[in-house]
Amino acid sequence: MEQIDYKKRLKHLFAPPTKQVETVDVPKMNFLMVDGAGDPNTSQSFKDAVEALYPVAYTLKFMVKKVELAVDYGVLPLEGLWWSDDLSAFSTGNKDAWKWTLMIMQPEFITESMFTAAIAEVARKKKPVSLPLVRFEPFHEGKAAQILHIGPFSEEGPTIEKVHSFIEQSGSSRTGKHHEIYLSDPRRTAPEKWKTIVRQPMS
Repeated sequence: MEQIDYKKRLKHLFAPPTKQVETVDVPKMNFLMVDGAGDPNTSQSFKDAVEALYPVAYTLKFMVKKVELAVDYGVLPLEGLWWSDDLSAFSTGNKDAWKWTLMIMQPEFITESMFTAAIAEVARKKKPVSLPLVRFEPFHEGKAAQILHIGPFSEEGPTIEKVHSFIEQSGSSRTGKHHEIYLSDPRRTAPEKWKTIVRQPMS
């Protein structure tokens, strides 16, 4: 059975440095996605989105391993795109005004028909509240700046500013949405050790 470690295969996307910002060219990839809004710390819709994404991701993994292709791979980490209609919401701390897309990257061999079958299987077994909101679609981020933040989410401010300054000093402009990739499981890791990739598309 073939085994694929996408974090190693795509190391340039999943292992940025902690001390300096780097630029990457992120190719078009397919994702499971759920859109929502509200404070990620208190919003039930945020929790529901996470609880819908992971069962679908793991169902696809086991379908591929046992039935479809005899390929084993690790489920990729949770990612989030963040924005607000009022940009000041990020600086004022009004997290209720935040909007987000939570997503999990899928291997290139996952198809729409496999996704449909996985949704049906999860609906039959678990029926998570936000399952009807899960979609499967490509996302092409392109050129971006990124760095690895270590510590709680509440201390990301200076790291984000470092990324923004890097983009400005390079003569580029920010485009797209603030992007985070969560490499640690908050349930099993102390906040001071959380690893989060902070990424910002640029042009």
